[in-house]
Amino acid sequence: MMKQKNGALSKLYIALILFFLYAPIIVMIVLSFNKGNTIVWKGFSLKWYGELFQDRNLMGALANTLSIAVLASFFATILGTSAAIGINNFKGKTRSIIQNVSNIPIISPDIVMGVSLMLLFTFLGMIFHFQMGYVTVLISHICFCVPLVVLNVMPRLRHMDRSIYDAARDLGCNEWQAFFKVVLHELMPGIVSGLLISFTYSLDDFIITHFTQGAKFQNLSTEIYAMLRRKIPPTINALSTLLFVAIIVIMVIINLRDRHEEKMKNEK
Repeated sequence: MMKQKNGALSKLYIALILFFLYAPIIVMIVLSFNKGNTIVWKGFSLKWYGELFQDRNLMGALANTLSIAVLASFFATILGTSAAIGINNFKGKTRSIIQNVSNIPIISPDIVMGVSLMLLFTFLGMIFHFQMGYVTVLISHICFCVPLVVLNVMPRLRHMDRSIYDAARDLGCNEWQAFFKVVLHELMPGIVSGLLISFTYSLDDFIITHFTQGAKFQNLSTEIYAMLRRKIPPTINALSTLLFVAIIVIMVIINLRDRHEEKMKNEK
């Protein structure tokens, strides 16, 4: 009897958590199809989706956001994978210290990183005579995405059998061939996870972008923040819904890949 009560309470507790987590998102999605421009339901319509793609400011901010996210995740994946391999080649305390240092950007507050990068770019701008904008935002996003890639690749390196690389060398592969055909293949699940997580973090970032964007650059998060000074248009509901769906698709891809990997391991 007690087990049944505990089970019912656990289900109720989980249901309440899920409700408070997803109720605002569900309301936003529903309002994105609202014909009116208030929270009062006026009927189903795709009006705001049509107006969304006609808003040049939002489309420009979205293009900036997506391009930054794609480029930042791409370069961060290359740098993070290389860094993880380099860290793994160290031994003992040296490797532990370097790995802990690489994790600092992940655990430190975003505002600390944002302010420090702003000061760095301001100082460099005075020397080399440039202003903050697209490039500084891209560099900033790469900086906080690299540790995420390292964090995803390192476990794969620890569990990789070193003898596979040695066997490839014995069978005639040179160092580069053995790396691309063996090491990179073994690390690919971690690399893909790091790439996708970097993309989502870059897509979602506001604080670091706010401090490093300068006066002429706007991405989606800073554009929406600027709208808070006036009434936020219902097109934001439509845009947020599309972004939410995109993130869900990415998460489904990650989960399917993890399940496929686990299935392959069990078959072996």
